[in-house]
Amino acid sequence: MSAPDLKFTTLGCRLNAYETEAMKAMSEEAGIGGAVVVNTCAVTAEAVRKARQEIRRLRRENPDAKVIVTGCAAQTEPETFANMDEVDLVLGNTEKMQPETWQKLSSPDFIGKSEKVLVDDIMSVTETAGHLIDGFGTRSRAYVQVQNGCDHRCTFCIIPYGRGNSRSVPAGVVVDQIKRLVDQGYNEVVLTGVDLTSWGADLPATPRLGDLVMRILKLVPDLARLRISSIDSIEADENLMQAIATEPRLMPHLHLSLQHGDDMILKRMARRHLRDDAIAFCEEAKKLRPEMTFGADIIAGFPTETDAHFENSLKLVTDCDLTWLHVFPYSKREGTPAAKIPNQVNGNVIKARAARLRDAGDLQVKNHLAAQIGHTHKVLLENPRMGRTEQFTEVSFDSDQPVGQIVETRIIGQNATQLLSSC
Repeated sequence: MSAPDLKFTTLGCRLNAYETEAMKAMSEEAGIGGAVVVNTCAVTAEAVRKARQEIRRLRRENPDAKVIVTGCAAQTEPETFANMDEVDLVLGNTEKMQPETWQKLSSPDFIGKSEKVLVDDIMSVTETAGHLIDGFGTRSRAYVQVQNGCDHRCTFCIIPYGRGNSRSVPAGVVVDQIKRLVDQGYNEVVLTGVDLTSWGADLPATPRLGDLVMRILKLVPDLARLRISSIDSIEADENLMQAIATEPRLMPHLHLSLQHGDDMILKRMARRHLRDDAIAFCEEAKKLRPEMTFGADIIAGFPTETDAHFENSLKLVTDCDLTWLHVFPYSKREGTPAAKIPNQVNGNVIKARAARLRDAGDLQVKNHLAAQIGHTHKVLLENPRMGRTEQFTEVSFDSDQPVGQIVETRIIGQNATQLLSSC
């Protein structure tokens, strides 16, 4: 067991949460205590501000602990954190995933007597994604990291400089892990990564994500549900589309990295798709799997965005029939090309546009929920009174249900965010 005074705080994405679990395992093995570890996010300037705020709070609450800062923000701007009086050590994203790092940290003489910044060049990393953590997630759903890093350079994004270039976990390793998870009783596995649809490009024979999905479903027949997390729709391959059409165990819910709905803004973002590409993908996926639902990332207020540009983004919500929106008000991120673009949008305008996008998303959710009333759904229970349908829609129950199991239930109503079960 880890020392009671070893604490971890995770900010940002699911991948960060996954890697925190790996750090916990390595620190436990090394016997580390008396430390607070903050796993930071760098996706926006606001994320970095929140990381600094969290570090100050943790120092106040843990005055005698060593404060270790790692994650994407630590990787992209280590001096920002090294210059904070509250911070004792800054670890890069590569270093945090190495067991030998945690072995060094177990020495009482290491922190404070060695360099304060241990951050190497992330672009030099060529190995596959880090530690595989069996069973990370809830009792019902496990997350499997199959890819890390990104080879693309969208003008608003700092993440490639925090995560490095794309690298993939070999399919055989992934399949073996999922087999272990199924043996442990998990009914659903989610494949995660920074740029999931780039999986395989660095592996022999350059397989595609669809090949991995097909292989998992074939070789792990007892896996009840497979999900894939955020994808770049322009990179969806033929086998992935085939799996959508023919594999009922692949869940009918895709989160799309769309970012905008106007061609000019997409070009200025250095995205690889146009508006019509996004619409065509959603139409094709719905044709292959009529019950398919979509989530999407959309940025409001990218530099040079006019009212007309924004209206195209707003209209994309209905044109693509998006249900679950992640709306990001644009914030200038130093170190990205977008930060140097003239005609930055006024902050109040950005907030107003983001609010309109969220309102459009709320209406889409309301309509989706209403359309499910009277239907029967298979629901995976996350806690005794709540589970999710195959489309990732929350369902509320009036009586306790078996956590981790899939139950079939009829939908009799809705509230603002959930379906209501007849059970």
